[in-house]
Amino acid sequence: MKIAVVGTGYVGLVTGTCFAETGNHVICVDIDEEKVARMQRGEVPIYEPGLEPLFERNTRAGRLTFTTNLREAVEQSDIVFLALPTPPGEDGSADLSYILGVASELGPMIAAQGKYKVIVDKSTVPVGTAERVHAAIAEHAPEDLFDVVSNPEFLREGVAVDDFLKPDRVVIGTRSQRARELMHQLYEPFVRQGNPILFMDERSAEMTKYAANSYLATRITFMNEIANLCERVGANVDMVRIGMGSDSRIGKRFLFPGVGYGGSCFPKDVQALARTAEENAYDFKILKSVMEVNNRQKIRLVEKIKAFFGSDDLSGKTIAMWGLAFKPNTDDIREAPALYIIDELLKAGAAVRAFDPEAMENVRKIYGERITLCDDMYEPLIGADALAIVTEWSVFRTPSFDVMKSLLKEPAIFDGRNLYPIDRMQERGFYYASIGRTTVDGRELQPAAISREEQEN
Repeated sequence: MKIAVVGTGYVGLVTGTCFAETGNHVICVDIDEEKVARMQRGEVPIYEPGLEPLFERNTRAGRLTFTTNLREAVEQSDIVFLALPTPPGEDGSADLSYILGVASELGPMIAAQGKYKVIVDKSTVPVGTAERVHAAIAEHAPEDLFDVVSNPEFLREGVAVDDFLKPDRVVIGTRSQRARELMHQLYEPFVRQGNPILFMDERSAEMTKYAANSYLATRITFMNEIANLCERVGANVDMVRIGMGSDSRIGKRFLFPGVGYGGSCFPKDVQALARTAEENAYDFKILKSVMEVNNRQKIRLVEKIKAFFGSDDLSGKTIAMWGLAFKPNTDDIREAPALYIIDELLKAGAAVRAFDPEAMENVRKIYGERITLCDDMYEPLIGADALAIVTEWSVFRTPSFDVMKSLLKEPAIFDGRNLYPIDRMQERGFYYASIGRTTVDGRELQPAAISREEQEN
């Protein structure tokens, strides 16, 4: 098939590349001339594991091309995917200006060519958006020349390529038999193992995406509340999580407590669904609580750091930070808890020294010289008063604790991802505060005892 993908962010570029991988001819469109030029030169503009080899193979084969010319892409395509940003507005509602703007341009192009097209909303959009896109196109094009389909993405950054190539399910919202047949043909290669292609009406498809993400955000938030309570009653949230996750009715995923959810999806999707509820005179109380708790959870580590130093004023203190991306295996910092933590630390007067394997250039654009970004994971610790762990990159899971102790001014770790066993951290001589577990202080432990324990391990 001949496909156009409008927008080359995480969703658009992964979508276009993966469709090309199954033999389709894909043209990706973006208004950013510099970005398009980079992709034409063979550069992948985002970090996503597994994307680069597929990108290189399909550009080399000529199945994946890039342009700034929307008309050219539309004229050469049978299916046009809209993978455009839908950022939250001031009231929390999704900003549809990019999608509706492109939709208004598509109408004259479709009318001029006189060839049937399927227009696919790939972006996460509020209920009713497919109808608005249809109306915008229909102002200039006969309705028998196009159908608008809702096909929400369920891609997790860090594993987006696998999610696309081997989806749990494909959700397609359309009441057009013609569009249904084309979409089924397009997605059939991805579900050969039997996972379903679920056809439904457009509004139900749009609601499915918001409902799924908001439910997962609620699970995370519930576990963060449980973790906070565990700290007060002396329970261990790790044990509670295992006990809960062993129940087949609950399952193991999205039960890890931490410093709150972030990224490009959960925050804006929860806000947008809450706004949809308000617009329809429904008081969605759970979502309001989810947003409130998550905002508070993002700065829990700062509260623990201030309590450790016995003051809200952190002037003269240097805090090392491991992790800036909102999750590992991505360079995405949208709504990342790390940014909220940095802001609070700077507000309290602390100096911040940070390292992240992929996200530092994106952070540099925001903070400039206000924080120090380091070249390796141990550099931020040199002379720092404490370490805050914010993103659970694999490289942080098995560090040299001897090196860490030798570099830190005070062997104090504030772990927002519960990477280490608390008993081991106490034995190693650290003050160690995590989420939902007892804070331990091993600073008085004799060095000889620590050495024996290290040798045994």
